[in-house]
Amino acid sequence: MHTFSTLPVELVYRIMDHQNDRTLFCSMQNICRRLNQILSTYQRYQTLTTLHLEENEIGAEGAQHIANALRTNMTLTTLDLSWNRIGVEGAQHIADALGTNTTLTTLDLSWNEIGGEGAQHFADALGTNTTLTTLHLTGNEIGAEGAQHIANALRTNTTLTTLHLERNEIGAEGAQRICNALRTNTTLTTLDLSWNRIGVEGAQHVADALGTNTTLTTFDLRWNEIGAEGAQHIADALGTNTTLTTLHLTGNEIGAEGAQHIANALRPNTVSSFGNKVIAILVEFQPLAQCEPINRMTLFRAEISPIDSHTWD
Repeated sequence: MHTFSTLPVELVYRIMDHQNDRTLFCSMQNICRRLNQILSTYQRYQTLTTLHLEENEIGAEGAQHIANALRTNMTLTTLDLSWNRIGVEGAQHIADALGTNTTLTTLDLSWNEIGGEGAQHFADALGTNTTLTTLHLTGNEIGAEGAQHIANALRTNTTLTTLHLERNEIGAEGAQRICNALRTNTTLTTLDLSWNRIGVEGAQHVADALGTNTTLTTFDLRWNEIGAEGAQHIADALGTNTTLTTLHLTGNEIGAEGAQHIANALRPNTVSSFGNKVIAILVEFQPLAQCEPINRMTLFRAEISPIDSHTWD
């Protein structure tokens, strides 16, 4: 009777040919040393760079299998494990793997119920990992506590460029912690804090951070209940920030008053090529009847090349 330890290599290859990527990457890893050796020479395993396993109910146990594979895999660069309920335990397994993996650049762990404790595991991993550039933690209920852990990581990590933290109930307190880290972080270019109820206070923290941050180019603050006062804080920051190019303010009930604040910020924003180069601002607000006459389309999507001596009179 043959086993994987004694089967001819060519026959093992044929067996692998009939397996899907999930089985190949997860279930056939670490069965025995010989199979690992054969896997390392199998063409599909050598060339697999992107793996989508979202909505597969893999749980913490499945996450552990994936993590074990990540420790030795040298080709995978993009992994999506969203909507799998891996929880805190699963988060620990994946985070541990990130401590040794040197090829993964994009990881999606959205909607996995990892909470603040799970966020801490990933924050710890970001302290040593030097290859991950994009991390999705959407909808994980990390709260202000988890935001603090992520903020701590942002102070030391020098490779992460894109971070998604939408729908995490971080509130104004969590926003403050993330924004404090933005004052010193020099690598993050895209940050999504949408649907977090940061309110006016959170908008103030965001504005303060934009006053000193010099690397962030895209900021998503949709549906955060910032209102007109929050829009004013953001508008004031746009007067000094020189790097932000895309800002999302959809669904924040800024009204005509908030629209006026944004409009005021847009004017000096386009005076010359040396001014702030915001090229897209997406907002939702009430009719502009109370605003002074301006080009309304500019408020919805301003696509502007930073050329000299442009005004909007």
